[in-house]
Amino acid sequence: MKPIALVTGATSGIGEATAHELAPKYNLIICGRRKERLEKLANTLAKSTDCHLLNFDISIQQQVDQAIDSLPESWKNIDVLINNAGNAHGLSAIHEGDIRDWEAMIDINVKGLLYISRAILPGMVDRKKGHIVNIGSVAGVEAYKNGNVYNASKFAVDAISKGMRLDLTEHGIKVSEIKPGLVQTEFSEVRFKGDTERAEKVYQGFDPLQAKDIAEIIAFIVSRPANVNIADLLVLAGDQSNATTVYRK
Repeated sequence: MKPIALVTGATSGIGEATAHELAPKYNLIICGRRKERLEKLANTLAKSTDCHLLNFDISIQQQVDQAIDSLPESWKNIDVLINNAGNAHGLSAIHEGDIRDWEAMIDINVKGLLYISRAILPGMVDRKKGHIVNIGSVAGVEAYKNGNVYNASKFAVDAISKGMRLDLTEHGIKVSEIKPGLVQTEFSEVRFKGDTERAEKVYQGFDPLQAKDIAEIIAFIVSRPANVNIADLLVLAGDQSNATTVYRK
C-alpha cells in the first residue's frame, strides 16, 4: 500500500503541482477552500492514485480539527504533511497597512500551519515516523520594503520549522523547509487583489520559477532515505539574486 501524503493549499500553484508530482508514489489527501477545484483535481489524480479531499478553511481551528477527525481509519496514518497553504495580501508601508490583510496573513501563514500540524503530529509521534515539509519563502530570509507583516509571517514559518525540528527529531520525524523566491502562480494576483496587470509585471523580463519546479524539489526531499534530511533549502530563479534583486532582460 502506498504511503499517505496530505497537501494543504492544493487548489492552485505549488500545492496543486505537488499533488500531481507525488501521485505516482503516494495516496493523497488534498485540502483547500475551493471545493470545485478540489473535486476537479481529485478526478484528475484518480487516474494515478487514491485521493481523498478535505474542504475546509485552514485558518479556522475548529474546521481543521473536524476535517482531520472526519478521515476514515484507512486515511488517518499520514506519512507526509506538506504545509503549503499561505497567502500575501497587499504591499503597503506599515503605517498604511490594512489590518484585515495583516490578520489574513497571520491566520493562514502562521496559525493555519500550526493548526494542521497540531492535528496530525500526535499520530506521527505515536508511530515514530513522518515528514513535515513547510513552504516558507525568501521573504522569511530577508525583509523587503512594504513586506512587513508578510515578512513577519514567513520569518515565523522559519522559526516554527527550526523549533519543530528540535522537538521532533527524537521521535523519528523529519522537518524540512523550502524557501522559494519568485514563483509564477496566483500569488501576486492575490497580493494585488485581482489586479492582473500589476501582478503580471512582477514576472516580466525574466524567467521565474514555476510551481512544478518547487513540486519536483518536494518530491525529491520526501524520497530521501531515513538517514538524510534536507532541512533548509532556499530556491531562487536563475535571474534572481535575493528577495528584491532580479535581472530583467
